[in-house]
Amino acid sequence: MTSPKLPQNVHLSTHPCIQGKLSMLRSKNTASREVKSLINDISTIIGCEALATTLTAVAGAKDETTLGYEYTTTEIEPRALSLVPILRSGLGMVESIQNLLPHPVPVHHLGLYREPTTLEPVEYYNNLPQHIIANPAAARSTDPDHPDASVSSLAIILDPVIATGGTCAAAIQTLKEWGVKKIVVLSVLGAVPGIERAAAEWPEACEIWLAGVDQELTHRGMLKPGLGDVGDRLFLTIGK
Repeated sequence: MTSPKLPQNVHLSTHPCIQGKLSMLRSKNTASREVKSLINDISTIIGCEALATTLTAVAGAKDETTLGYEYTTTEIEPRALSLVPILRSGLGMVESIQNLLPHPVPVHHLGLYREPTTLEPVEYYNNLPQHIIANPAAARSTDPDHPDASVSSLAIILDPVIATGGTCAAAIQTLKEWGVKKIVVLSVLGAVPGIERAAAEWPEACEIWLAGVDQELTHRGMLKPGLGDVGDRLFLTIGK
């Protein structure tokens, strides 16, 4: 199948393991526990691909091995980064990305839902620290207890499905206004119209990484063939 033409700041994985796991995830016969495991696995692979081009390894402090030899540690930059899962389904991607990173990072949650009639996003929860500064990395490096040190220079949005793109675009705009310098969106599956909408929100500072792409949306704004409602499948709330 020919890959769709996507915006320059959108990256579609061609990893064969991702394609196989995505096929399993689509199936209606895949149980909730397997859904969680598959999303975790896909997120890990996508995270590896995205962070390899987003983060930089730099020399850190000196340390000593168990045999008594000195070595130079490795740190990653930017150091001021955070994970931003979109409730609810984004919670299924948090653990895999946390495990990829060498050190714990803040996790800030955004709650957004689509209004059923207009399909436009409505924010119902936001726990971003309310501090915006010009240089958050500098504040953190000079004073870790500085209140503005909580603002990240890099925010990683975790949103398994990009359908109409409204929710993802709203999250990007919220983080831009919060003061981040760069955004990486990690997603399992997106529809072409929604991907284009999200990619256009802040193209100079936002990269979107996906495991798969569907061409169409239903009249209800669901991907076709899609994955169904990932939040419902993760938390066994199908039919609510």
